[in-house]
Amino acid sequence: MSTAEYSGRPWVRAQKAIVDEVSETLRRMTRLPFLWRHAQRVKKGASPSEVVYEEDQLRLLHYLSDQPRKSQTPLLFVFALVNRPYILDLVPQRSVVSQFVKAGFDVYLIDWGTPTHAHRRLTLDSYINGYLLNVVDYLRERTGSEAVSALGYCMGGTMSAIFTALHPARIKNLILMAAGIEFGTRVGLINLWTDAKYFDADAFVDALGNCPAEFLQTMFLMLKPVDNLIAKPLGLLERLDDERFVHEYFTMETWLNDNVPVPGEVFREFVKHLYQQNLLVKNQLPIGRHVVNLKHITCPVLNLMASNDDLVPCAQSESFNDLVDSSDRKAMKVSAGHIGLAVGSKAHRELWPQVCQWLAERS
Repeated sequence: MSTAEYSGRPWVRAQKAIVDEVSETLRRMTRLPFLWRHAQRVKKGASPSEVVYEEDQLRLLHYLSDQPRKSQTPLLFVFALVNRPYILDLVPQRSVVSQFVKAGFDVYLIDWGTPTHAHRRLTLDSYINGYLLNVVDYLRERTGSEAVSALGYCMGGTMSAIFTALHPARIKNLILMAAGIEFGTRVGLINLWTDAKYFDADAFVDALGNCPAEFLQTMFLMLKPVDNLIAKPLGLLERLDDERFVHEYFTMETWLNDNVPVPGEVFREFVKHLYQQNLLVKNQLPIGRHVVNLKHITCPVLNLMASNDDLVPCAQSESFNDLVDSSDRKAMKVSAGHIGLAVGSKAHRELWPQVCQWLAERS
């Protein structure tokens, strides 16, 4: 039998492919000891900034720029209370903050900090009519602008909508980014998990005080357990020799695992008043001495959604424009997930330049 005939046998080719794949895997595995170096190099926030206001745990970041200022209306990013806000400025080429800074906006971002056990009795009123109101008034005084533009992401978007309804004169433009508004829908696992038939928010908060970061992290992982616990680590092993991929992987994983506790009373209110009773869309949500009426929102509204969002499905966001009394309202949807809306290449290529243009025309 000739060498060519022998090497052409299927089992020989298969054997060679297995040997090659094992060799390649072993070669990639030699890079495992260097992964710690990548994890240590992760920078939490890509754009230069300065802290211009502090209150309790809260810090207000102002982003520095050499770009000429094209808008006198400051733009305030309002993030959720669950994770850290630097997902909006994760890496230079995929930074929502950078998009607006380069477009000539005066950009600010709230870092809520990490609540301690002493903060367990803080309520949504504490955050919206306390911290957030103080930040907005500080920016009005600092910049001389009568109102600010607000961009709220996820839970921060829900809070921004509530704030705008309570203080309409202080918000010039409102941008919601994957924000939960309509909680009566049964779409999404979190709506199922927080159902009053299965989850006792009072017993949970009374027992634990703050909602633990570990609980929230586990909940987010279980939204897509196969992807998060199996597919993602395997994807890393297959691309260990790709320096850029490994760096971006650890940058993202650092943020994903950088959860913070949620003050107990805020968690109680969010679960009971929103997920379980859907009071916001009914215009019955109590915030301190006030009741939120979304019809009081009359400023221009831009509602951004991600069609593949597992955390805040579009069904929880898309009704918002019909609930406000603004004559200037628009909705935009991109094919991305909840996090991809902030860091996805498609969103940064197709969505965010349009958002910057929309805001520029109204600022």
